[in-house]
Amino acid sequence: MKILAILCSAAMAVVAAGAATLTTPTFNKDIAPILYQNCATCHRPGEVAPFSLLTYQDAAKRAALLAAVTEKRVMPPWKPEPGYGSFANERRLSDAQLALIREWAKAGAPEGDARDKQAPPVFPEGWAGGQPDKILTVGQKFAVSPDGPDQYRCFVLPMDIDSDVYVSTMEFRPGNRRVVHHALVFLDSSGAARKLAADSHDGGYPCFGGVGFPPSGMIGGWAPGATPPPATGGMAHAIAKGTDVVLQIHYHPSGKPEDDQSSLGLHFSGPPTKGRAGIVMSYRRIDIPAGDSHYVVKSEVTLPRDVDLFGITPHAHYLGKDMRVNAYLPDGTTKPLIWIKDWDFNWQGQYRYQQPISLPKGTRIELEYVYDNSDDNPHNPTHPAVHVTYGEETKNEMAVLFLSVALPTPADVPPFQQAMRLQYLESFLAEGNGIADLPPGLPAAQVERYKRMFQMFDKNGDGKLDAEERAALFQFLRGLRQ
Repeated sequence: MKILAILCSAAMAVVAAGAATLTTPTFNKDIAPILYQNCATCHRPGEVAPFSLLTYQDAAKRAALLAAVTEKRVMPPWKPEPGYGSFANERRLSDAQLALIREWAKAGAPEGDARDKQAPPVFPEGWAGGQPDKILTVGQKFAVSPDGPDQYRCFVLPMDIDSDVYVSTMEFRPGNRRVVHHALVFLDSSGAARKLAADSHDGGYPCFGGVGFPPSGMIGGWAPGATPPPATGGMAHAIAKGTDVVLQIHYHPSGKPEDDQSSLGLHFSGPPTKGRAGIVMSYRRIDIPAGDSHYVVKSEVTLPRDVDLFGITPHAHYLGKDMRVNAYLPDGTTKPLIWIKDWDFNWQGQYRYQQPISLPKGTRIELEYVYDNSDDNPHNPTHPAVHVTYGEETKNEMAVLFLSVALPTPADVPPFQQAMRLQYLESFLAEGNGIADLPPGLPAAQVERYKRMFQMFDKNGDGKLDAEERAALFQFLRGLRQ
């Protein structure tokens, strides 16, 4: 009986070992597909990530690190919470994928059967979307310091076109992926950007937080791992003759001297058949006391007509810790648009919905930002904490949201934008702002119009408009639109 028991125990051990072998994740079969799909766009030679994850050797020596950062959802960097908007190209790992990485690391990071081995992904060289119709390149190489704070640089790229054009897609091509963190592409038809860059040698100027003038449009952006979006049917960007492209690039140090000379490729098309417009929401009266760990600001807009919302881009600085946007429909229902509850200045993104969200006229969109200006905030650039107000510098804060919407026809865009401008002005004045609070960079003619308007309706001459004066102003402006 004793011998029988020993044999049974040995047999059970063999079965258990076989089962463990069958269920233990391996790199070739289980881990490589996860890394290739979600990580390799950044973690490969020449890209911005600090190491490659294309081979077993690359991943195995970092197995414990991979398990730790994925378990905490630090990597892959995807900030929106599930259930608050459904976005294209999400990089959120499932619970099952997290478990595979965890168990693989715990088992000693086995490589697995060579027959299960996948070929690493092949990434396109050159222009991923094909040869552009127009290529714009930064005039001179920009030197990036080996250490110190991140840098924001705006480069003015003249279009030099003889007639108006329509841009269907845009592709940003970083010159040095080790230091280019992200890029945003704006349009300027006023010449303001040229003036800001007039004294520079590279056609650029420093521009942390914003471009320093009211842009006449925005045509896209880029972040590591991004691929050129397909052309959105019938919604090309109209770019008028004489317009400049302003390329805002966020650089971060790599630990050694670097330089960059990035390019932009534009693909042209025929005129748009649908309207495309942007909504900018912001709150400018930010005033965060030192030590305040839960400072809240809110802003809202009401849609003047039906729209299809297809993109959303939030923006704040280092003190942000939570931001949420909801749409409140006229029928009483609520549609969550985005929620980022662990805001990180270094991982800001432009998010495009899998399917456009239809929002009817009268929908109220509300954004809420929460800031942590305490010494417990690891992202706080100042220790001990100091008083922080609105502004574009690192020491300041912002609360901004860009919404991209589609309208039935291009003819619907001007009246929509006019209605939104009127609403922005109403909100700006309701916050108690006056002429002195106008943002910098506005065209002189526009500032002069505002001054004359204030003089007409500022009956008590205090430089601001009270509720009665505002009501008279907007009754007058709405009468002009009829």
